[in-house]
Amino acid sequence: MAIAARDRYGVSVRFVCQCLDISVATYYYRPKLSIENQRIADWLLRLTMTNKRWGFGLCYLYLRNVKGFGWNHKRVYRIYHELELNLRIKPKRRIKRDKPDALSVPVAPNQVWSIDFMSDALSDGRLLRTFNVLDDYNREGLGIEVDQSLPSSRVIRSLSQIIEWRGKPSAIRLDNGPEYIAQALIDWANKRQITLMYIQPGKPTQNAYIERFNRTVRHEWLDMHLFESIEQAQALATEWLWRYNNERPNSAIGGVPPRQLLQAA
Repeated sequence: MAIAARDRYGVSVRFVCQCLDISVATYYYRPKLSIENQRIADWLLRLTMTNKRWGFGLCYLYLRNVKGFGWNHKRVYRIYHELELNLRIKPKRRIKRDKPDALSVPVAPNQVWSIDFMSDALSDGRLLRTFNVLDDYNREGLGIEVDQSLPSSRVIRSLSQIIEWRGKPSAIRLDNGPEYIAQALIDWANKRQITLMYIQPGKPTQNAYIERFNRTVRHEWLDMHLFESIEQAQALATEWLWRYNNERPNSAIGGVPPRQLLQAA
């Protein structure tokens, strides 16, 4: 009102402030954080558009630990809420069970890897399988192999390719699937002095690290795409795995990406 009155009648700022009963300091006040808030909003919109499955926690950890911004989480959440970016999550009814023993956490890379299969389908209905490999130390995804069929020979080939650039693990945790109990895989592991740690049948919680990784794979990659071919699925898997290892904060390892923890180690 003061600015409009000054422009319309051509009077002084002091006179306008006296007429409207406001202080001169109020007239000249400009919010100092408006530009910074706009920057936060731009980052949040970009992150939620690029990673549609990320909630506030992952967005804030990415801004703090990956990009190095020192914004307070309450301030970032206020802007996140004002932009109406909140993900609505319907709580599930859970059955109370005895708490299982926690898995031991390796203290160095390549001590224990976890492997597991996942299933999906192409747009034409053909079966799609993935073979996932995880380093339990920093929750780093070492590989996602995609094909219609993944027998034990493909498992051995995928593991051998990863070992060429990553190094050999001391042990591999796996379930009792037919591809894993095949004699060819057992002979391959014995030849390289790699211990195969089989979990109990029907106890996926004993392989919890890879199961949690599979959930993220399902939530942020498989459910977000309609695959036309195996080649397209493999290309998207490689692209997503790079973002997972290098950019996506992981709350299980302190809110930093897996590759950042590996570099610190």
